[in-house]
Amino acid sequence: MGAALWMYVKVFAVGGLLCVLGELLVLKTKLTPARILVAYITAGAFLSAVGIYSPLAAFAGAGATVPLTGFGHALAQGAMHAVQENGVLGAFTGGITATAGGITAAVFFGFIAAVLFRPKPKT
Repeated sequence: MGAALWMYVKVFAVGGLLCVLGELLVLKTKLTPARILVAYITAGAFLSAVGIYSPLAAFAGAGATVPLTGFGHALAQGAMHAVQENGVLGAFTGGITATAGGITAAVFFGFIAAVLFRPKPKT
């Protein structure tokens, strides 16, 4: 029981910290949410490429792999793995292959939400 509880604490702390940082960027800067999204994905890929994100993901589990930085990490890891197997072509195909499940889920659930709910104009 203690190990499971400690894992929940780590997941919540790391994931929460990433979310707090994103919220601070939204509230305290003029960055748009789209730019913050791209910055998070790019940061995850960069931190993965230099070897920092993998230990964080091992430590925090879903707290590090579910946020957008985790998506960038998965893209980078997929590309690096595919380069080792397929050469230069793997740099272009590996990231998409590694993240295909997440991309498919986002498209599917986005479609379901669009079918079920009516958008309201901002006023």
